[in-house]
Amino acid sequence: MARAAWWGEPDAEVPVVLDWLDFTDFDAAVHLLRTAAWRAEFSLLTPPGWRDRADVAEEVAERIQAVEAVGLEFLVERYFYDWTPEHGLPSKPGLLTFRPEPDDDVVLEVFRRIHVGSLDAHVRRTVEEHGLDAAAREDLDILRGMPGPRDWWRLAYAREGDLVGLIAPTRNPHAHVVGYVAVVPEHRGHGYAYDLLVETTHELTGHGAERIVAGTDVANVPMAAAFAKAGYPVRAHRIDLV
Repeated sequence: MARAAWWGEPDAEVPVVLDWLDFTDFDAAVHLLRTAAWRAEFSLLTPPGWRDRADVAEEVAERIQAVEAVGLEFLVERYFYDWTPEHGLPSKPGLLTFRPEPDDDVVLEVFRRIHVGSLDAHVRRTVEEHGLDAAAREDLDILRGMPGPRDWWRLAYAREGDLVGLIAPTRNPHAHVVGYVAVVPEHRGHGYAYDLLVETTHELTGHGAERIVAGTDVANVPMAAAFAKAGYPVRAHRIDLV
């Protein structure tokens, strides 16, 4: 009548996300979620254009109603990208210089700067609830916990030497990942997100990537435009409730 699956790291004591929910009986689904041992963010994957397909839109609405009935609230809808070489490797604009930064304290300070005025809903929520330092530490810890090598990360600088942003190419257990691409507040509005994404793509393909996955909030229009310009196709949408 209802089934759910939670996902977490292999050695974790609690899951980080409710990864799957389907049911033939709405009340059974609500009961299942209410009596489960865990509470976690719900991430619902949908096909692109799901609102235009009545059958899919109905299933999405039912799942959202079920998790809302146990106290979860809508946070954000995100694009989920899946790049492969046949989509074309974009040429580097050549406007920025990229340098490794091995000191985590330096990178943490860059995250603090990046998170000021961020368009990312998860970042904004963490900043509002726990502060800027907590949001910066959370993203650093997430990236450090991924299996991709730390020395793939780069800081980006303008020709004048000013810090422009950060890229964190990495891997998850299944594919290469655009772990993080972000521009510091004083350099936003100049299209640098595209430069950072292109450099990330080249970095990952240089390490043998035949597939690169990525995501950004639907409301993050500048970043979504950078992904479209770089040839990253939208494979799915992801709706997050917390």
